[in-house]
This record gives sequence, C-alpha cells and structure tokens, in this order.
Amino acid sequence: MKKTSKIVALLLSMVMVFALAACGGKDKPASDASKAPVSGDSSKTEETSSKTDDAASGDVVTLKWAMVGNGMPSNYEAWAEKVNSYMGEKIGVNIDLEVVSWGDWSNRRSVIVKTGGDYDILFTNGDTYTSDVKTNAFADLTDIVETASPELYSSIPANYWDACRVDGKIYGVPTYKDSSQTNFIVWDKELAASVGIDTASINTLDAMTEPLQKITDKISKPAFPIFKSGATWVYYEYDNMSSGLPAIGVRYDDASTKVVPVFEQDDIMKDLTTLHQWYQSGIINSDAATLPEDASYKAVQIAQGWSGAAKTTWGPNMGVEAEAYQIGEGVISNDTVRGSLNAISANCENPEKALEFLQLINTDSYVRDSFYYGLEGDDWDYTADNKVHRNKTDWSMAGYTQASFFTVTQTDDVDFNQWDEVKTLNEKATPSVLVGFTFDTTKVSDQLANCVSIYERYKGEVLTGTTNPEESIPAMMAEMRDAGFDEIVTEAQTQVDAFIASK
Repeated sequence: MKKTSKIVALLLSMVMVFALAACGGKDKPASDASKAPVSGDSSKTEETSSKTDDAASGDVVTLKWAMVGNGMPSNYEAWAEKVNSYMGEKIGVNIDLEVVSWGDWSNRRSVIVKTGGDYDILFTNGDTYTSDVKTNAFADLTDIVETASPELYSSIPANYWDACRVDGKIYGVPTYKDSSQTNFIVWDKELAASVGIDTASINTLDAMTEPLQKITDKISKPAFPIFKSGATWVYYEYDNMSSGLPAIGVRYDDASTKVVPVFEQDDIMKDLTTLHQWYQSGIINSDAATLPEDASYKAVQIAQGWSGAAKTTWGPNMGVEAEAYQIGEGVISNDTVRGSLNAISANCENPEKALEFLQLINTDSYVRDSFYYGLEGDDWDYTADNKVHRNKTDWSMAGYTQASFFTVTQTDDVDFNQWDEVKTLNEKATPSVLVGFTFDTTKVSDQLANCVSIYERYKGEVLTGTTNPEESIPAMMAEMRDAGFDEIVTEAQTQVDAFIASK
C-alpha cells in the first residue's frame, strides 16, 4: 500500500475507536477512497458496481444489525472488510453484525429490544413483532419506506407490505422468500422405492398411513419422527390473526370470516386423529412430546418449502437423495409473511440510511450473495457462467433472515434455479381473507395470556399424536373457556367485522 494510504488507514483506526457503531452510529470518515468495489467475475462487477450520490458525499454511516444464526462467522473480520468496502462506496453504509446463536436468540433479542439502544436493524418475526411494535420498539416506516427505498418497495408485492401493518402502519420490511406457506411431503427416495411406494400419488395424511407403516416395519424405527414442537402444519390453513394463540382463528378461505376454536373444527380433529393413530402404530416416536430437538434424519417428513429443496436442502442435510411432493394448498397470511422481517429501531438516528441498506441487500446480487454464502474467494466463488461455486457450506448466517431469495445467485451444483419455483408458489398461493388484519388484544390480554399458557401445556402431546384428541382437545378447551377463551373470540370477531367493513 502507498505511504499516504497507510497514513489514512492509521487515522481511520483512531477515529473508529471513538465512533459509535451501535444504534444511531455517527457518520465516520469513509474508508480509503482508492478502494474499488470488490466482486467476482467482470460481469457481476459491472452489474453491481455503480455508485450512488449518497456514497459520493464521502461519509459512511455504520449501522448495527442483530440477527439469529449459528453465531459469528469465523472469518467475519475479513468478510466485513470486503463487504463494507463495497457498500461504503456504493451507498455510504457499513454494517456491524451481531449473529446470535439459536439457543441464545430469545433472551438476547429480548434484551436488545428492551434496552432499545444496541441496534439499528433487528431480525424479527411474528412471534414477537406485534408485541414489540406495541412497546414502540420499532420505527414507523409507513411514510418513508417508499421514498427512501423505492426499489425495495416495488420489489415486494403490495399484500406482503399489508401483512406487516399493525394499526394500519408498517414497522417491518418483509423478507421476500417462500413467504407463502406451501407444505411438502419429503421422502427418502431410495427407501420409499425399496418398499414400492408411489410417492408422487400421495397428497393427504390418510394416504400416507400405509406407506409410513411399510417404512417403519422395514427400518424398525419410526418413519415419521417428531419432536416436542409438534406438527404445527396441521393448523396452517387457519389465520390466528397474529394473536399468538393457534387455538383461535379464521380459515384462510372463509368468506364469512368467522372466528372459530380451531382445534374443534372437523378438519383439524381428523388430522389430529390420524397423528394419534400413527403414534399408536409406532410411526411416530414414543418420546415425541418431550424430545427437545428435531431428528437430523427423517425417512419421511412434512415441511414448508418447495420441491427443489429436496435436492438443495432436505436431501443434503440428511445425507440421502430426497424427493418432495406438495400436500394441501399454498396460503399467504400475516403469519407466513411475518416469518422473517427486519425492523428498524425507533431510536435509530439514520432510518433512511437503514432502509437504503435494506434496499441494497434486497436488490444487489453481489451484496445478497455475500450475506447468503459468505466471503467471496473463501466460502465461495463466481463461475464463468455467473453461478456460485461453494467452497464451504458452514457459513453461519441464516439466509432466510436477511433479504429476498430472488436476488440470490444460483449455485453450480444443480441444473435448475430453485428460486423460480419459490416465486411461482408465492404467486399461486391464496391470500388469507385477513391479510393486513392484526388483532388488538389489549382488552383481552389477561385472558389471552392464560389461554396461551394452557395451550403450551397441551401442545406437545396434542401436536405429536401422543394423546387421543377426542379426550385431550375437550380437556384443553374446557380449561381455556374457564380462562376466558370465549371472550377472546367475541372481541376478535368484533374487530374482524370492523376490518372487513372498512375494506
């Protein structure tokens, strides 16, 4: 490096010691202006290296982004230097990441939100999004998201933005990915073939019973292992209005928008009965209700995703060749969209720059690839035909938390672009009749908290087939009704009716 560059770098390091890298990080001098954006092959560089007026000002804003994953990458410093050099020149933004491990995320996220000052951008989802909005944790983006990040706004369907609204306002940027919920039966292909199963013809739970029993008998262990979270896909066709209580909801295609006790519905009881039969037959593991973690290998499973994930994700993760076929309809709801959001702190001093960064990661393929795959030249490289070759597969950031799937570059180990299928599934999915509606639980907060507590006690056994639903569901609902369940239904119905009338 030239002598003058070394001097600049020394001065930079001194400034950075005193810079505030957390929420509201102060503007700091730009990195060495002689550095050009670093990318892969020339076509990728040409595609993503145009400068913006903001970057030309010479100031770089550092924003802190907290997200969940497998912890901080081992090569984080080298990755950050490369990515921040590129983004600093392009939009005048650098990112300081905190990647929190899965086991620590719940507690760490709670601390981050409650302190309010240790982040600019936070990964969030439907589990806590509404409650955090109610505590004024997040910035209201309604009036600035379209002006500060027009490309981002236009790249995401309008009803996805509606799904993020709370009291009519937008507080989160949805990750445009498999944001509809489409479920697939995933099979160990070779094992299924060995017992003569025509997997392509099976698309209901009842139709799965005989094949699952064949596989269970062949391998002498459960073909359909479940852990204590249970088969949450059972009730996915019911919109729980972001209440946090799956026992209440409106069926996604019910034009009458009637709020019902979900677990008492005929279709749900039928599926729960099937699960119980599987449990009794040894198709489901006997310790399902208490097993703390999911099995790494499953002969058969039902999972949200797309058929191509059998080749790119499910199969490789299990070490087998897998195949997947759709079961049920695709649905879009507040909950499916809110499965991955990024919110900006209400205390962030630069919300427009935060939106500008979120726009970049959602629309610039080089930035997107860098967050999704890791450090170019180490974790991955671009190929001559503009695909990604992965040198490693242990990148610890969770790709689904970050940004659009549809700007992620295809890898060279498959001969198809899986994101094309994901987008098609989104387009084919049916929006819930309540997209955009969020239940204001203020008037029934105590009743809701009590019912959620009751549900948590029962769900492990109910959703794993451990108990007979003819007995456990009436018992659970009786306790919930004593705790005010019907009052919750009445209040929800009143708000749903008003929402529908206002449309």
